[in-house]
Amino acid sequence: MACQALWTELRTRGEIYLGAYSGWYSVRDEAFWGESELIAGPDGSKIAPTGAPVEWVEEPSYFFRLSAWQDRLLAFYEANPDFIGPSSRRNEVISFVKGGLQDLSVSRTSFKWGVPVPEDPAHIMYVWLDALTNYITAVGYPDKAGEYARFWPADLHMVGKDIVRFHAVYWPAFLMAAGLAPPRRVFAHGWWTNEGQKISKSLGNVIDPFRLIADYGLDPVRYFLLREVPFGNDGDFSRRAIMGRLNGELANELGNLAQRTLSMVARNLDGKMPAGTPLTAEDDVLLHYAGSLLAMVRDTMDRQLFHEGLEAIWQVIRAANVYIDHQAPWALKKSDPSRMAVVLHVTTETVRRVALLLQPFMPGVMATLLDQLGVDEGHRSFADFDRMVPAGTSLPPPSGVFPRMVEQDEAASEET
Repeated sequence: MACQALWTELRTRGEIYLGAYSGWYSVRDEAFWGESELIAGPDGSKIAPTGAPVEWVEEPSYFFRLSAWQDRLLAFYEANPDFIGPSSRRNEVISFVKGGLQDLSVSRTSFKWGVPVPEDPAHIMYVWLDALTNYITAVGYPDKAGEYARFWPADLHMVGKDIVRFHAVYWPAFLMAAGLAPPRRVFAHGWWTNEGQKISKSLGNVIDPFRLIADYGLDPVRYFLLREVPFGNDGDFSRRAIMGRLNGELANELGNLAQRTLSMVARNLDGKMPAGTPLTAEDDVLLHYAGSLLAMVRDTMDRQLFHEGLEAIWQVIRAANVYIDHQAPWALKKSDPSRMAVVLHVTTETVRRVALLLQPFMPGVMATLLDQLGVDEGHRSFADFDRMVPAGTSLPPPSGVFPRMVEQDEAASEET
């Protein structure tokens, strides 16, 4: 088994030793907490900083020599400044490691379920050593050929902020101690509150994702969650906020830009993709702006700055709306039909590039929009970003992709 292979490697290298452990253990967190980390509960008892109850545990245990990795971990973080994101979590982890690391208990004798310790089956591996090993188990470890060679080290571990310590301290220490590469990046996402309140069953304010999807649609909900709050921060959910994003940005800005552009093409150009010559300086400015999006969005995606990527896209959408208002193709229809066609080419091409980049955020709706733009399914990757739809291509009849949402009475919605 992969867990036992990793254990054996660590034991062979002198990174694991047998001792005895005593400390405050939280069953719910599956973690030991130091005395200085505990807080007083309502009844005066000790509880973990997560709010979970703790109990004093004493038993024989194998230990991983985590204390020996303090300086090496700090050197690793310095050499790899992007290893932990966002920066607030990086600072948190570095502060924790600088505060001093204690050797880590990695086995139990108080239960029998789990992975037995090699050559000492009275001990069962403790959850974080065996659980974290699943990342490399999935790619074939201990076989270091095949999928392991292809996919490891992982580009990204996406974790909750409450378990960043285990992924950014224990896990890289385990791997480096075994002579294996750590993942390239660990990113900790934040938590949501509901209308300013912590989400909990006792408060009865748990957000039902299926109901959100039923009310607003899957892609709009995905968009809101990635757009509303800087990814990695905590955020507050409210129906007013989601309505504002969906109506203000999706319906009014992107939806309106796409609808009026494609409707004019359908009505005035026989539904054929217009040609894009000759271009004016204003045309070139917008096309260049839209063309620069790919590099910007790639950079933000690589750093999990999804909100920044979406904002960059929306700046182009807003610029395109200003452009079409200024150019007024509806007026050019009578005074200069050739110029009208060029303007519609520019806005159509801008919408195409925007739709390509929005696919990771709203795959279903963007597929519909790309259908209306005449982009065949084989040319929807980022590699096709600069591949314009040929002039004269017949476009299907357009239809709105982002209808305006009407705020529902929440109590009535609960009853239906």
